[in-house]
Amino acid sequence: KYTTSGYCMENDLSRDMTVSFSMPFFEDQLPFSIRVLLESAVRNCDGVLVKKEDVEKVLNWKVTQSQTVEVPFRPARVILQDFTGVPAVVDFAAMRDAVKKLQGDPEKINPVCPADLVIDHSIQVDFNRKVFAFYNLFFLSLKSTSRTQIKNQDLEFERNRERFEFLKWGSKAFRNMRIIPPGSGIVHQVNLEYLARVVSEQDGYYYPDSLVGTDSHTTMIDGLGVLGWGVGGIEAEAVMLGQPISMVLPEVIGYKLQGTPNKYITSTDIVLTVTKHLRQVGVVGKFVEFFGPGVAQLSIADRATIANMCPEYGATAAFFPVDQISIHYLKQTGRDAEKLNYIEKYLKAVGMFRDYSNTAEDPQFTQVVELDLSTVVPCCSGPKRPQDKVDVSEMKQDFKTCLGAKQGFKGFQVAPERHDVRVPFQFNGAEYSLSHGSVVIAAITSCTNTSNPSVMLGAGLLAQRAVKAGLRVKPYIKTSLSPGSGVVTYYLKESGVMDFLSQLGFEVVGYGCMTCIGNSGPLPEPVVEAITRGDLVAAGVLSGNRNFEGRVHPNTRANYLASPPLVIAYAIAGTMRIDFEKEPLAVNSQGKEVFLRDIWPTREEIQAVERQFVIPAMFKEVYEKVEKVNERWNSLKAPSDELYTWDPSSTYIKSPPFFDGLTPNSITDAYVLLNLGDSVTTDHISPAGNIARNSAAARYLTSRGLTPREFNSYGSRRGNDAVMARGTFANIRLFNKFINKQAPSTIYLPTEETMDVFDAAEKYQQAGHPLLILAGKEYGSGSSRDWAAKGPFLLGIKAVLAESYERIHRSNLVGMGIIPLEYLPGDSAESLGLTGRERYTVIIPPQITPRMTVDIKLDTGKTFQAKMRFDTDVELTYFHHGGILNYMIRKMSQN
Repeated sequence: KYTTSGYCMENDLSRDMTVSFSMPFFEDQLPFSIRVLLESAVRNCDGVLVKKEDVEKVLNWKVTQSQTVEVPFRPARVILQDFTGVPAVVDFAAMRDAVKKLQGDPEKINPVCPADLVIDHSIQVDFNRKVFAFYNLFFLSLKSTSRTQIKNQDLEFERNRERFEFLKWGSKAFRNMRIIPPGSGIVHQVNLEYLARVVSEQDGYYYPDSLVGTDSHTTMIDGLGVLGWGVGGIEAEAVMLGQPISMVLPEVIGYKLQGTPNKYITSTDIVLTVTKHLRQVGVVGKFVEFFGPGVAQLSIADRATIANMCPEYGATAAFFPVDQISIHYLKQTGRDAEKLNYIEKYLKAVGMFRDYSNTAEDPQFTQVVELDLSTVVPCCSGPKRPQDKVDVSEMKQDFKTCLGAKQGFKGFQVAPERHDVRVPFQFNGAEYSLSHGSVVIAAITSCTNTSNPSVMLGAGLLAQRAVKAGLRVKPYIKTSLSPGSGVVTYYLKESGVMDFLSQLGFEVVGYGCMTCIGNSGPLPEPVVEAITRGDLVAAGVLSGNRNFEGRVHPNTRANYLASPPLVIAYAIAGTMRIDFEKEPLAVNSQGKEVFLRDIWPTREEIQAVERQFVIPAMFKEVYEKVEKVNERWNSLKAPSDELYTWDPSSTYIKSPPFFDGLTPNSITDAYVLLNLGDSVTTDHISPAGNIARNSAAARYLTSRGLTPREFNSYGSRRGNDAVMARGTFANIRLFNKFINKQAPSTIYLPTEETMDVFDAAEKYQQAGHPLLILAGKEYGSGSSRDWAAKGPFLLGIKAVLAESYERIHRSNLVGMGIIPLEYLPGDSAESLGLTGRERYTVIIPPQITPRMTVDIKLDTGKTFQAKMRFDTDVELTYFHHGGILNYMIRKMSQN
């Protein structure tokens, strides 16, 4: 018997076999996150995809956690955002065509997708200094929709109708694919407030809700006690086609929270502190599970904010088991009362409901680390990475240090005599000046914080008090507010703080990933000219989760993550070079100095407003309209054909060439395309923002008859491989050692010509030369962007040789048949004397095993060894087939 839930499922592949297990949860004190994996393994045990020995590996986690064992996991759901949702459906459509060629029966490849496909758009235009999204904004009533917002809606559908119609076709062509229309909110917040089930029900059986998603911040749902994490779009597609995720059974770090936060502390301060702490501990590839009495001090929104930042400290998941506060949140967000009844009963019955004050329920962990919440202080992170925490009290000095420090994550290498330079400029007829550290972008953006009523209402109360104190934001600073869902707009209005946010320039511009993903829109020309003329380190401050170089905006070299109230504070101050304790925030029109402490709300004040205005009726009203009220979406006409009719004239939707060749090639005498350093992010590899007019992608679009106004963004064109291949390594902040500067360029080694990366790769491919990338530590950190693997694949890159990889990106490389090679401990390009000008042959033996060491031979005669980072047998299977998608094509064609 499966004693934990009372049944053992026999699915279609079970071949009439029965499986029995006894699972002593309480005796073994398994971490709650591992219990979810265990339940899934037993429920899906069919002797084929999930075997009895797989269950035993999870059951014996205390022993097997340190043995690098491989286990399958079948999540209950897959969730996609539009950025990866469109390419996923494009790939599915192309796979149908490929299978039809092999077997001539498209019905056999009509997959049952365990997916909620969330459309999440971030395409923007600048109106009247503010940034407004081309967005089908989701408003509560027609009265609240301005003429500008209506124009934005029209522009949204004018530019993206083709993509929308394609997605509508996908929802009909594939079973069990649900689409949430544009403008409903950020994918993770919609998941938290609306889609998450906590406990799923099917055919009379209950089981824990779980999911994987095509965004690294899928982990946000862990805050509600739903185990989930980000995977690459490539891996998600395989899961949607019925393939379990193959994963190494993780170690679980217990993160004990105790104490009570200071009354002036926000959840953002807590999460940035946790992020830095866990980066120092080292949790890459591991689960983090929170426990201790301090957890009860945190709301679900607070927990979700901490879980959202999980990729920034490198863990796979950041799990908060369900407790009574979780149930309260489900009630608050308007979940069905009957479902709430069985959720709590089921979780208690199977030992998966927590009382954080009861130490007897504390599981055994691989390692325990602690944080006393009373020690957390106000902080930001930056100027280039989310893990580089800076206490607000030290910001002024830290920025000064960064100015003069050597070029790097904490340095801009500005000469001392230029630290205090000021550049005057005119804007709207008035005189202003900019200096190093001047704030030019201030954005309350992204799912990280906009899901959290406490920090959003805190920002609103701060804005209210700032306006009443006579403070304003300088008009040239680009300000914006992009909530995670319509609920946020609702309670900001009902509590009376929205007008004050608007008066400071923080108007609602749309619902989606915006400034955090680089969609801030253009800065005013006089500001750009001043920054360029003075070669200034201008600053952006945002409440998002990513601040990597070149991501937020090309003209903001310093970018800081901060809580929404601090975003407003720095916007009013106009600079990051301020000590709020000693210096006034600003001087009002009466000449009075106003300090930040004069207008900062306490946690108690914020919570009182939250209790009054964040109510279940709001969530019910907003989400009841999500799939009904959107007239533009509902009126879209989509094709009804089983196979998609590709339009050769389209610059948005194109059949990808991933299935043209189904055999992996060997790597002999490969040239190095790029020689890179540490922390190369997926934004460096495949930017999502604007398409520069002098780029290879721009030249392609121009050749198709488009004007720069019609280029849109890389994110919007992810259904077109011709654009995305040209956008690979097109980030202006990419530092290539071959040219020793930041630029999207490289050297074509046979002739020593400097050219765009795409053009060089094309010449190599025309000559029949395989390619390699050299990199340092944390290659592929950042967003789980599948095009950061698909793009290199299309450029002819066969392998990457790096010191270490971010988890999701390594998986994506495997999924595309690219070999992730890792230097042996202590080795690096520098220690081995590699210049990148050598030619590389990777000697792959006939029989490969996971994490196998292989020889790499150079044309200079030198040979060294590296590890092949195929971590599981399933990954090796994918490699032998040339990647996940090709494997799935073959598998489906045989069914």
